[in-house]
Order: sequence, then C-alpha cells, then structure tokens
Amino acid sequence: MPTVTVSCPVNPSEDPAKVRMAVESIFPDAEVSEEEGLLRGTAPSLDHFSKQIRRQRILDTARSVMLKGRRGRSRTVFHLSKQVAFVGKVSFSGERALLGPIRVEVEDPELDALIETVAPETVDGEEVRI
Repeated sequence: MPTVTVSCPVNPSEDPAKVRMAVESIFPDAEVSEEEGLLRGTAPSLDHFSKQIRRQRILDTARSVMLKGRRGRSRTVFHLSKQVAFVGKVSFSGERALLGPIRVEVEDPELDALIETVAPETVDGEEVRI
C-alpha cells in the first residue's frame, strides 16, 4: 500500500479553497489541511491520478517523471502545476514553478511495481501488458 503525500504553498494572492480544489481534483480522496500558508495532505492511493493520465494519454511522460524522481528504492517525488490541476488535468512542472507546484511524494516498498501499475510502458500509445 503506497503512502502518497501532497503539499503545496498557498500564496497570499491565492484563495486557499481554490488551491484545495486543485489538489482534490487530482487526489479526490486525499485528507487535506492548511497550516500557515501550506496545504498538506495524504491520499490512500494513486488511482484517480492513474485514470487521469490515461485519459490524457500521457502515460509515457508520467512514467518518465516518476522514474526520474526516484529517491532510493522506495520513494519518488514529482511536481504538478496547481493552475492546471484546478481544471482537473495533470501537468508536470518543475520544483520552482511560478506560484509553487503541488509536490507529490510516493513511498512504497514495491515502487517499481507501483509505477508499472500507475504508468505502464506503452508501444504506439497502447499499454504493454506483461
């Protein structure tokens, strides 16, 4: 069972409710709280995220980002655009995005298997079933 932690800054110019909506549009089952300009939460899974990257047909990108963000054998970190998440879409961003990204940290003892499930390899746009 993965541990999915999400966090992002809430800038003074932003509506905290809208930032919360952005996070919850990608992780609808996350338990989110705000503390001093930072939204923080945990989600029980990456199921909705996985469905969304399939709908958007960005499996290869998601897989690449998750693999590139590996920290050791059991953890990966990646960042998502808050603005794009607000409209229910996934868009990967850098760590230093203008308004601050949504930081996603995933821990799982079987990280390779999790990545394979969430963002499997594709050939000509079709998932490769192993």
